[in-house]
Amino acid sequence: MNDKELIPWLEKAVQGDESAFQLVYQATHQDVYRTVAFLVYNKQEIEDIVSEVYMRMWRSFHNYDPNRPFRLWLHGITVRLVQDWKRKTWRRMRLFERNRQMTCEPQFDWTDKAVLQSEMQHELFNLVRQLSYKLRVVVILRYFHDYTLEEIADMLQIPVGTVKSRHHLARKELRKRFELTGGDAYVH
Repeated sequence: MNDKELIPWLEKAVQGDESAFQLVYQATHQDVYRTVAFLVYNKQEIEDIVSEVYMRMWRSFHNYDPNRPFRLWLHGITVRLVQDWKRKTWRRMRLFERNRQMTCEPQFDWTDKAVLQSEMQHELFNLVRQLSYKLRVVVILRYFHDYTLEEIADMLQIPVGTVKSRHHLARKELRKRFELTGGDAYVH
């Protein structure tokens, strides 16, 4: 369901219609889940963040501007919550388990096999996963969700020049890593 088809349901959800909210949830859940899964590796954290995204969406409907794309607004909420979650996790890690956490990174538990349809996608995903969070989020938003650099800047609340720089660095890093793995294709 695209943004135009969601508008009448969004209007009903804004007025408190829970069944309309449920339909919006069903239409967007898989996309939100995959976005979070690209950015966070622990399955339980993914579930928690996705739940929080929809609670925040429900509480923030009054802030939604219907003249802007809904999914852009929703992905903005998603990215900000992932950033908040990472910040909180980092603080917790520093306070409680600094040494243990720094040496034992949790294994990635990929739950949506449909995203990885070919070996090339799997290899490229592994390369993207190796990028720093700041570069990875730009790559995911740009190539997975097809947002413009300006939309990404708006979503991340950073200057467009910073997004362009991160985009350039991410592509350069991916290209270098792909060549090191012996890949035949060229990352554009």
